[in-house]
Amino acid sequence: MRKAIYWFRYDLRLEDNPGWSQLVANNDWVIGVYVMPSRWLLPQRYQQKSLGLHRQEFLLESLQQLRQNLREKGSELILIVGEPAAALSRLIEEWDIGAITVAEHPGSDEQADVQRLREKIDIPLRTVENFTLFDRAELPFNLTELPLIFSQFRKWVETRPFTRSLPPAPRLRQPVVLNNSPCELDQWLGIVRAQQLVQPGDSKRLPFRGGSTAGLAQLHYFLAGQHLINNYKNTRNGLDGWDFSSKLSPWLANGCLSARQVAQAIKDYEQAHGANESTYWLYFELLWREYFQWLAFRFGKRLFALRGIQDKNPLLSFYPEAYTAWCAGNTGNAFVDAFMRQLAATGWMSNRGRQIVASYLINQLGVDWRYGAAWFEQQLIDYDCAANWGNWQYLAGVGTDPRGRREFNIQKQRDSYDPDGSFIARWVG
Repeated sequence: MRKAIYWFRYDLRLEDNPGWSQLVANNDWVIGVYVMPSRWLLPQRYQQKSLGLHRQEFLLESLQQLRQNLREKGSELILIVGEPAAALSRLIEEWDIGAITVAEHPGSDEQADVQRLREKIDIPLRTVENFTLFDRAELPFNLTELPLIFSQFRKWVETRPFTRSLPPAPRLRQPVVLNNSPCELDQWLGIVRAQQLVQPGDSKRLPFRGGSTAGLAQLHYFLAGQHLINNYKNTRNGLDGWDFSSKLSPWLANGCLSARQVAQAIKDYEQAHGANESTYWLYFELLWREYFQWLAFRFGKRLFALRGIQDKNPLLSFYPEAYTAWCAGNTGNAFVDAFMRQLAATGWMSNRGRQIVASYLINQLGVDWRYGAAWFEQQLIDYDCAANWGNWQYLAGVGTDPRGRREFNIQKQRDSYDPDGSFIARWVG
């Protein structure tokens, strides 16, 4: 009997997952394994651990949904906390596995995990592409020639066709039956929820729920369900609430939705209901996400370097008291504090808010931008390695923006986006 492992990471879905589909087609027995790196749960870079409570909750909900979907196909999901290469090599030996597949990811830690596993095992380890809109071979340039300005990248790719998303694979030929699971997923999720600042039912809590089913439902809701996409360009700078933006980023970041599924839904909507500036703008922002992924693939660990991909000194330092006050929403600037308290309570912040608080940390407080990026990494349910660190470099003037550091006038932003003070009143009082 041919037995295989699919190593899930940032692709927590069965639809549009070519690696999973290929394993099912070529093997009798296929099991899904998710290894949560133990390093995520310990303070490391910049005094922060990678995985805060909000990210944990959304991730665990997504794994619950994935486990249900796998069981419907005759498979199972195993969740392990540990070092990925060591954990997977043990399973390969214990279960007499003949093949393993994993999706590529631009994170340098994630790439190192794959290389360590490759060195430990003597069976085929296949990598597939499923996190980006375009596969590498579909790009109209070599990766070493990736433009350092987004607008040039956009012009080269925005009219290129992308491969339509794949349906889920059929049931396995041989059902997977296990007597025990190494980790109690449901109990862990219950513990995480008990520690949340904002509990289910609280009016401040947004209705995010992990998993591919919820992601597809939100995609339908924002597009064909409520036609909210038609006015997206005008509403996208909102600060609070649900309908002003697509809210798709958490499902994209965890791979509950693929970029191709979102792009295909936009194109299908335009064909059925007509295109306008707003439908284009959602695709435009999907291209920004795409750009950051390829930027991370190209520059690797330089994504995390103080001097950024430009190798330019941002003239920043680390001031512990200022940084701690920023994280806690106690800077004394009510507008900034409102955003930071919203983030701490919910694990989410609007795009406008992220730019404002990042500018404040960099320009008003003079704090090393990497500490802000690390705090976002811990807190945001839609944390995306490439987009997060790439955007912080952009604002600090060491990334892709040729104009240098971006500084926001905080008072002007407050007058424009919270003129009646309702957002501040909701989160600061």
